Amino acid sequence: MAGTTVSGIGSNIDTQAIVKSLVDSERAPKQTQINNQTLKATTSLSSIGKIQAALDAFRGALDNMKTTASFSGLSGTSSDEKVATVTTGNGAAAGNFSLLVTQLATASKISTKVYADGASSVVNAGAVPSTLSIKQGSDTFDVSIPAGATLQQVRDSINSQYANQGLSANILTDANGSRMVLTSSKTGVGSDLTLSGNSGLETGTSILTTPQNAKYTLDGVAMESKSNTIADAVSGITLKLTGVSPVPSGGGAATPTTITVSADTTTLKSSVKGFVDTYNALIKAANTETQVTTNADGSLTTGALTGDASLRSLLSSVRTELNAMGGTGQMKSLAQFGVETDQKTGLLSIDDKVFSAAAKTNAADINGIFTGDTGLLARMKTATDTFAQKTTGVFAARSASLSDSLNDLKKQQDSLDARMVSLQTSLTAKYTAMDSLVARLRAQSDSIMTTLNALNNPKDS
Repeated sequence: MAGTTVSGIGSNIDTQAIVKSLVDSERAPKQTQINNQTLKATTSLSSIGKIQAALDAFRGALDNMKTTASFSGLSGTSSDEKVATVTTGNGAAAGNFSLLVTQLATASKISTKVYADGASSVVNAGAVPSTLSIKQGSDTFDVSIPAGATLQQVRDSINSQYANQGLSANILTDANGSRMVLTSSKTGVGSDLTLSGNSGLETGTSILTTPQNAKYTLDGVAMESKSNTIADAVSGITLKLTGVSPVPSGGGAATPTTITVSADTTTLKSSVKGFVDTYNALIKAANTETQVTTNADGSLTTGALTGDASLRSLLSSVRTELNAMGGTGQMKSLAQFGVETDQKTGLLSIDDKVFSAAAKTNAADINGIFTGDTGLLARMKTATDTFAQKTTGVFAARSASLSDSLNDLKKQQDSLDARMVSLQTSLTAKYTAMDSLVARLRAQSDSIMTTLNALNNPKDS
């Protein structure tokens, strides 16, 4: 049949099957070892990668909560968000403020001369590149303009190079032609844009908007800011100016906006819940990689990191900080605010009744527990530093070691494959030689038997 291989013709023995069996027998122990070690290393590497991702997310959330979460038990409101919005942070105190905005901070905006041929007008008609220098204070943004470059190409070059530095260019076109308009995201006096260089774009420019400071009064005190986001006018409070104070339709003085900072247990609980959710996400990731599953036959399947010393050390570090006392108030632990730990899973939950009762009289204590250089957020960040460092951290080192192991196992696999090919070639040659020898011996035996038969059976004359 086509595709059928016959071996051992001389000996009538399937020598190929014998060679394969011997090679497989020789390969099996080492191959099993390589397969098991590769599976274990690959699984562990994947699990450690998941823990690293969860840890990075946890630490990022801690940083975010330091700046955005309000553990002070206070929230801010504005009576007119068309004039200003307000957020509270560390250091805020309850109170009311009267805000009157007379001028918003604005950015510099300048225009080039008009080019009659529109956006496709050639800016650099020379044979060599020219340079446009855009200056703002002590900053200079140089733009190289190639020979033959158009107004549109210059605009695209500026945006691709400097958009992330707060500089943008647009082209305005009317019946007279096109002009390029440059705008800065920086606001306030002293942020003027100017053009220089040898490109020709710096001649005939016009100022469309002169930068100015925001002007406002807080409780009758006149103040100015280079930005419309004001983070230092009142301790712990950030104001974002969105418009000037309205003037009554009948005329008269502008209407002030009332900024109110007051106790808010809902905001406080939301911040604590945010921490609980963040912490639980890390614990859930650890539980997934260390869980032990009971199979149908009663046997156990362990997670890739079950019993892993590095992961145990990480969890011990964060739990130690979680249970440590902090702050200067009467209540110094989260447990006193109803934050409970499940003894089986390690996950946190909030007892609503306990939290509400504690927050009514000791809301300010939460701020001391979480914030500051010795607060829970900072301590947990520090406690996880050695585990999370990108190149020298505990898990980074483990990942590198496992990757090295996989590379070594790949080399062992290549060596085993090469050795088995050599063994198969050697055994095939030996069994082929044996088969040939048997074939020759059979031929000789057949010849001898033919001769003997002829001698024992002489023909009659």
